[in-house]
Amino acid sequence: MALHVTQVKSQIGTRRDHRGTLRALGLGRIGSSATHADTPSIRGMLHQIQYLVKVEEDGAAPAPAEAPKASRTRKTAKTDTTETA
Repeated sequence: MALHVTQVKSQIGTRRDHRGTLRALGLGRIGSSATHADTPSIRGMLHQIQYLVKVEEDGAAPAPAEAPKASRTRKTAKTDTTETA
């Protein structure tokens, strides 16, 4: 199984060792992402910087999709086309 890691918060103002952990994971700016094997050492690194990153597990169930919105159709009055004599 693999872990997909995305940086979601800036490293400015964080501890020096946390910045080093980001670099070791291959992250450096907001929005950057990397994929790593699910090992105890990687899990420990992610635990250390969990407030800076978003982690997704490959093979996990996808998030439920939103139900499509009902289309808006105009309701018109039905007209009677038969003529009476």
